[in-house]
Amino acid sequence: MDSLNRMATELVDEAIDFADELTIDVHALEGDAAVLDFGVEVPGAVEAGMLLAEIQTAGLATVQSTMATVDGAPLNHVELSTDHPALALLCSQKGGWELTVDDFQALGSGPARALVAEEEAFQRIGYREDADFAVLALETDELPDEDVASQVAERTGVPETGVFLPSFATASVTGSVVAAARAAELAVFRLAELGFDPVSVLSASGRAPVAPVAGDEATAMARTTDALAYGSEVHLTVDESFDRFDQVPSVAAEEYGEPLEGVFEDVGWDFAELPVELFGPAAVTIDVVGGDTHVVGGTSEGVLAESFGL
Repeated sequence: MDSLNRMATELVDEAIDFADELTIDVHALEGDAAVLDFGVEVPGAVEAGMLLAEIQTAGLATVQSTMATVDGAPLNHVELSTDHPALALLCSQKGGWELTVDDFQALGSGPARALVAEEEAFQRIGYREDADFAVLALETDELPDEDVASQVAERTGVPETGVFLPSFATASVTGSVVAAARAAELAVFRLAELGFDPVSVLSASGRAPVAPVAGDEATAMARTTDALAYGSEVHLTVDESFDRFDQVPSVAAEEYGEPLEGVFEDVGWDFAELPVELFGPAAVTIDVVGGDTHVVGGTSEGVLAESFGL
């Protein structure tokens, strides 16, 4: 298997080749790093969002859209499946790089994280890579500049000519699509947090509704989190049992039962004040090879309808 960054770069090349069809803009910075605007100064798009989810998972996941109802309303949903959950979801897709350069702030996801490999997940999985390219997807409401690209190049040990920064705002079509594609990742991450060996997850599939695009980043963050905490469904296949499977789903449906914007406002949007259990999928089925099937959690369509304004 090629490196995660090499495989993601091939998908970035595809995005550049079909930029007009995907309605994305491509900008070259002074050091020849490439910024791909998937939804910052452009509105974003469903196809662009699905391709970005593939980029974030380094091409190790299948991403598709489907229609389903939420409280009787037809809505677009995104499904993501992978047979490489540890690499695709934890070592690549997870938003684990908090990037700050002067006044610029972004949450970075994608395989460039594997070139730094400072997060605990990389030690547990035993994965780190060296590559000539670094692909870091940035969730931000402004496009990165030369200083941002320079910092990414320095931390990853990659020349700026090999740095690719696909960027999107949470409050964009792309942002809503990319968020919906995270359901399986949240489930695998929750399992890892609980002490389960992520390498023992053999396959992961998830589906979540695409939240209506909000008018500001804060509302968009709340809606896209609602889509996952109240509306997502995940199926996992694992090769060993565990006594904490029931703790994988989000606690939102049980403890809050209301759109999370109010909950976020109560803590001043300081996510560190919220229980980590909040940020999980809604409903999860876990098949243990040669063992039991565990069905835990549940969706809350009424809360989603309130959050989405249906």
